[in-house]
Amino acid sequence: MLRELNRYDNLGTPKFFHELFQKLETPGCNWTSLNISDYFYNRIVDDKNIFDGCIPLAIAIGALSLDSKGFVRLNPILRNSLINEKYLSIKLVEMVLVALKDDEVFHEIFCSENISYDIVYRLIQIESMAFQFRYANFRQLLISFNFLYSHPDFNRTKLIINSKFKQFFDKELMPEIKKKKIGIEELERMLEQKQIHGKEAEVFVTEYEKKRLVGHLSLTSIEMISEYDVGAGYDVISYNTASSTEYDRFIEVKSYSGVPSFHWSKNEMEVAKLRKDYYYLYLVNRDKMKNLNYSPDIIQNPYEEVLSKGGEWIKQVDSYFITKNNLEKSNGKRL
Repeated sequence: MLRELNRYDNLGTPKFFHELFQKLETPGCNWTSLNISDYFYNRIVDDKNIFDGCIPLAIAIGALSLDSKGFVRLNPILRNSLINEKYLSIKLVEMVLVALKDDEVFHEIFCSENISYDIVYRLIQIESMAFQFRYANFRQLLISFNFLYSHPDFNRTKLIINSKFKQFFDKELMPEIKKKKIGIEELERMLEQKQIHGKEAEVFVTEYEKKRLVGHLSLTSIEMISEYDVGAGYDVISYNTASSTEYDRFIEVKSYSGVPSFHWSKNEMEVAKLRKDYYYLYLVNRDKMKNLNYSPDIIQNPYEEVLSKGGEWIKQVDSYFITKNNLEKSNGKRL
């Protein structure tokens, strides 16, 4: 869908659609696409004077349709949304995103490489450049409908996903984004039951932290960020004490059965080295975590405790990243 829509300058704004839909609902209104173009000709709506992609988008998402005589009709499910512009705006952006759930270009833009979590502002963010110039009209649509807005730190080239849409984003979009991003490495981890049991362990740790910090004024901000930021190097952000005012406990969750054991990625180790005493490993025994008073094994500064000291831990290399050596000898022949 986005490939077909990228040729248009403007895909629409809340005020444009609100005015148009109200007109279409006027008794006896039988407008064609040409009538709509004539009505908005030479008009400026939300600082826009070109509306070439608005009708194609509305038809593509099912907000509008053409009847047998070529008249433009409003989808009846939107009638109750015409109460005000803001309410219609929310409904339309949700329709757009649901219609794009299986769109190839959408998943190129909203992929795990472009999405991350800002622990300072506690918001999901996406790289602005993920849209590229080709899909700048889609980016502008999401900004116009307040789904995206500029990062509070203007030095960053990221856009923030409005927290008002977080529940919708988590329910409707994240499952599809995760499905599309299952590659070879992730598939292997699934076979090792990392994703099967890992998610349960992360949820357990998130709830465990809320119980540990009962009385903290920001309990709701203890969050599992692995859904959004696969490259963060940790799964849960929390606080060391009930008096902590900023995130100061970054938790990587590992699920195991039997003897404590886990895989630790290069990125996770580097983040652990960087964050030192603020980084924690929570080892969750999935055979016991449903027990009422179960507590996970907690290792503070695991880079030091496991890698540097590590007397009680046996470390094994189970894979190598190998690159072909293309260095040449002085005689011009390859090694």
